Amino acid sequence: MTCASCAMRIERTLNRMPGVVASVNYATEIASVDYEPGEVVPEQLVETVVATGYSARLPDPARDETARDAVDTSPAGALRARLIICSALTVPVVVLAMIPVLQFDFWQWLSLTLAAPVVVWGAWPIHRAALMNARHRAVTMDTLISVGVLAAFIWSLWALFLGGAGDPGMHMPFEWTA
Repeated sequence: MTCASCAMRIERTLNRMPGVVASVNYATEIASVDYEPGEVVPEQLVETVVATGYSARLPDPARDETARDAVDTSPAGALRARLIICSALTVPVVVLAMIPVLQFDFWQWLSLTLAAPVVVWGAWPIHRAALMNARHRAVTMDTLISVGVLAAFIWSLWALFLGGAGDPGMHMPFEWTA
């Protein structure tokens, strides 16, 4: 889940099942589900969430309460590394775009080189979530962000290759994308 609408979508899908009352917490990424054992089995709940386009698993009964309350930080570590790398690539793009005295001949091409990994690799989790939601005919915050990033990047590419922004001394809008 990447936004609150994802949690609402999962909750709504689970609550449509007969004999199921579900509540999904976006912050903890945990669904609390009450169900009638005669009408549904836990594996069906997992299958329903997976069919909606999200991952799910049943809680491990061997884990104690303190372990259940612990937050898994491994995805946060990967996102933190992605953020640090993308920030390091973005700062020079913004500095070059905003401080004309630092601009040199063909600086726009350096901006393209630095912004492209941010748009493609850095925003990949958002693009992937937007594609997944599009397959399920859902629009979420990921869709908005992905479309905005891609529109700004495509506009910058057009300006660079066809709009004359690749000429020395011209302004280049890559800072909009990074």
